[in-house]
Amino acid sequence: MDIGYIAPISGLIALVFAGALVYYVSKKPQGTQKMKEISDYIHRGALAFLKEEYKIISVFVVAVVIILLITSYFTDLPWETSIAFVVGAVFSALAGNIGMRIATKANARAAEASKKSMSGGLTVAFSSGAVMGLSVVGLGILGVSIFYFVYGSNAANILFGFGFGASSIALFARVGGGIYTKSADIGADLVGKVEENIPEDDPRNPAVIADNVGDNVGDVAGMGADLFESYVDSIISGMSLGLILSVFGKYGVVYPMLVAALGIFSSLVAMVFVRAKNPYTALRNGLFGASIIFAVLAFVVTYLLLNDLNPFYAILVGLADGVIIGLSTEYFTSHQRKPARKIAEAAQTGAATNILEGLSTGMLSTVIPIIATAVAMVLAFEFANFYGVALAAIGMLSTLGISLATDCYGPVADNAAGISEMAELGEEIRKRTEELDAVGNTTAAMGKGFAIGSAAITALALIFTFVKRAEALNITMNMSLTSPYLMAGLFIGGMLPFVFSALTLGAVGRAAEKMVNEVRRQFKEYKILEGKGKPDYERCVRIATKGALREMILPSLLAVIVPVVVGVWKIEALVGLLAGATATGFLLAIFLANAGGAWDNAKKYIEEGNFGGKGSFAHKAAVVGDTVGDPCKDTSGPSLNILIKLMSIVSLVFLPLFISI
Repeated sequence: MDIGYIAPISGLIALVFAGALVYYVSKKPQGTQKMKEISDYIHRGALAFLKEEYKIISVFVVAVVIILLITSYFTDLPWETSIAFVVGAVFSALAGNIGMRIATKANARAAEASKKSMSGGLTVAFSSGAVMGLSVVGLGILGVSIFYFVYGSNAANILFGFGFGASSIALFARVGGGIYTKSADIGADLVGKVEENIPEDDPRNPAVIADNVGDNVGDVAGMGADLFESYVDSIISGMSLGLILSVFGKYGVVYPMLVAALGIFSSLVAMVFVRAKNPYTALRNGLFGASIIFAVLAFVVTYLLLNDLNPFYAILVGLADGVIIGLSTEYFTSHQRKPARKIAEAAQTGAATNILEGLSTGMLSTVIPIIATAVAMVLAFEFANFYGVALAAIGMLSTLGISLATDCYGPVADNAAGISEMAELGEEIRKRTEELDAVGNTTAAMGKGFAIGSAAITALALIFTFVKRAEALNITMNMSLTSPYLMAGLFIGGMLPFVFSALTLGAVGRAAEKMVNEVRRQFKEYKILEGKGKPDYERCVRIATKGALREMILPSLLAVIVPVVVGVWKIEALVGLLAGATATGFLLAIFLANAGGAWDNAKKYIEEGNFGGKGSFAHKAAVVGDTVGDPCKDTSGPSLNILIKLMSIVSLVFLPLFISI
């Protein structure tokens, strides 16, 4: 049997386990009628958003397919690239949809399970997150394997279309979901907490359902699509470089797929380690257990298959880089660590000092991830040339099955805490679900850091793939810093993440304005707080949906159009563009995500009773800081991951067009 068949087999096994977990979660009790109603509101709101989002995305997909077919007619671009693009888009959307459906079904079940014990709530929430993790890796490796076995060695070129489709859907999902969730969150926080002084998940707040819906469309469907495209892009880059560089004979192309398969098996085994009284300890046991198992398997397989351990060392470097970035993110964002507590302390003198301390923390947090990734890139190159850099990206994403599960656990725990508040389950259950939610905030922050780190090293691998592929096609390029074209591209690329962030932050602000005005109107006209009227949840959901879908289009198109325009102008400029965008995009993404996460957990530290607790002056200042940080960590920061990868994969897809002009 061809050893490459291990890859699709691992994908099928992952999907079977995901199906079993769906069955397990669905059999858990949902709790009271009130809990069922709230969960159903969230479920229907999330699906309604995705339905409308997919309508817009389908228009984009059709337009790109037509462009790809026309390009293939006039250039050497394989016409099958358009098929790969559609499959990549469908698989990416499917992975996000599956994860979000089970997440919105698991929230009430996690709250109900928390009545018996915290570990019960943890098991349900983690199991639903594992559905997303296993669906992403299962569909990802299955899609890549299908094209590999159908088209053989030529699949490496066609698969760029698969990555293009996955990246396109991911950007729309991340940007749209991020705008949705933060416009709702800001409306709920500014009017509810600051102006009316009511709890975060008070059922009297008209935006509370839209806020809980947003957790799922942004942090579940959006994150799933984000890491799906990182996962497949890293594998595709490794396969393509294996073909171009002719390394390790027939195994050079199949080896990246095999490494990804080992990661799936490692994640499945490590899920049994997610058992402990402390939920944070349980989740870390799973993550570190998967990394250790994967490292052992990768060592054995590399030694037996390639008889050369240098590729294994490159993989190990990537794995270590991911762990370092995750731990660094935890330190700078956790409410149990000094940086977030200093931000909370600064809130005692007002929102301005709270925001300034958060900005400082976010900027300092870039040091460790940047140095770790720079070292990882150089070491990986020394071990196995450009092929090693791609393997480092695969190594970092190898245990995605379980790392994404711990990330998607967060929104489910958050929803469970909200449902326990809205359904009035009592102080004890609320405390348990809040503790699960607090752990979820830390794992979500670590997940964002991991996503950013993997995006950077994947983008680097794609840039190297672009350069080597251009060289293989006998394209002459002046890669010297004395080239005015390369430097021009470098400056334009460095600018793009700032323009992109400005567009997404502005979009959240405009959508949030409408939400704030609507919540204020309902409080005033319906006299909700006086007990005379009921909130109109669905109207707030519609406002968030409409605002997000309208605002997501321009930033998303930017990532596709700019590299094509620059590539048509000059290929050297395009290389500079990709390098500049990756450098500033990586830095800006870390800064925004960590500053936002630190502001959020500083607020939670105060809510635990420190510096005056809930309702205090410091708390209100921290809520303002958290409100500023929300679109940073959940919209602009995470979306930059996809921006830098999408531009690279677009450049690879349209390289035949640039050559022919």
